[in-house]
Amino acid sequence: MKKPWILGLTGGIGSGKSAVAQGFIERGVHVVDADHAARWVVEPGRPALAKIAEHFGAGVLQTNGELDRAALRKLVFADPEQRRWLESLLHPLIGQEIVQVLARAESPYAILVSPLLVESGQRQMTQRVLVVDTPAELQIQRTITRDQSSEEQVRAIMQAQASREERLRHAHDVLVNDRDMAWLDAEVERLHNFYLTLRGGQP
Repeated sequence: MKKPWILGLTGGIGSGKSAVAQGFIERGVHVVDADHAARWVVEPGRPALAKIAEHFGAGVLQTNGELDRAALRKLVFADPEQRRWLESLLHPLIGQEIVQVLARAESPYAILVSPLLVESGQRQMTQRVLVVDTPAELQIQRTITRDQSSEEQVRAIMQAQASREERLRHAHDVLVNDRDMAWLDAEVERLHNFYLTLRGGQP
């Protein structure tokens, strides 16, 4: 069997990546989510969690021994140095995890969904990049509604992610997600049919 080619799917926070990924899953495409891989590598009993607790102290753990993401997020977003330390620990582990899951794909192409596709170097694992693009104000609105976070928090996360321009520079395909779900689904259908015609991600 031919190995599937890999499509990178990215977009800023609140852009609708998950909704787009879900559309591809419903069409039988194997999807790997870097966020899920990132959660898995810090589960209790995995070496990364012990290193994080050792570095940041027990304050980043919940009483049940799981990672307290909110506490860790506060620490790393406030201090670029700490964020770099955490990324250098986790990115290689997340990368290994993603590679293993992608290797099990049986669809003609597989998708790696990652909010940090461009800035984490995960783009190197893909043959083509699809960016879900959304006007910044809409991104902020959606995220506040979804996560009950403050506008300030959302803007801080957007600052830490690649800029829109940077993401779009790497895009082969752009899906502007500023309409309703029916329209979005039709766009996914159109892209899916196009991707099925590609070999190795190229026309």
